Amino acid sequence: MWQGKILAAYHLKWQHADMVAIRKSNEEGHHRKFLVVVDDTPECGRAIVYAAKRAARTGGIVLLLYVIAPGNFQHWLGVEDIMRQEARDNADTILAKAAERVRAAARTEPELVVREGHQSDEIIALIEEDADIAILVLAAGTSKEGPGPLVSSIAGKSAGTFPIPTTIVPGNLDDDALDALA
Repeated sequence: MWQGKILAAYHLKWQHADMVAIRKSNEEGHHRKFLVVVDDTPECGRAIVYAAKRAARTGGIVLLLYVIAPGNFQHWLGVEDIMRQEARDNADTILAKAAERVRAAARTEPELVVREGHQSDEIIALIEEDADIAILVLAAGTSKEGPGPLVSSIAGKSAGTFPIPTTIVPGNLDDDALDALA
């Protein structure tokens, strides 16, 4: 009998290790966060507007994430520092424009996060670190190449194991349509 309990406990331990941290967005003192990965694609604006309107309607917060791709910053005589700073300045500029879109769409103040690394790794790491992140909002591109690499990755092979729900906004929706859906 005791062997069965040990086996059950062992199985439960491994089952739990594969699970993401419990979301706290509905607990007292917490707010549901809508995570938007910001980039320079045209459809990104659709995800920003939808997340802003949805957050405003539900009392949530928009969290804008910009990921600086790992570059070959290993140069001599301080060139590495200059290149990193230029990448950071570019990220800050893009995030500032995205934050302005959030304010214009929903009169709410977003949280801004800049990270350096591989985009998918940084998204997962941020979700694991912030238990208030409840929904990832992405927008699908409308080009012949498909919805975009991030949407394809998350909606494709990792969809069944992704730690939070994902909303994919069609890139062709205008502000009125997004307002009606949010």
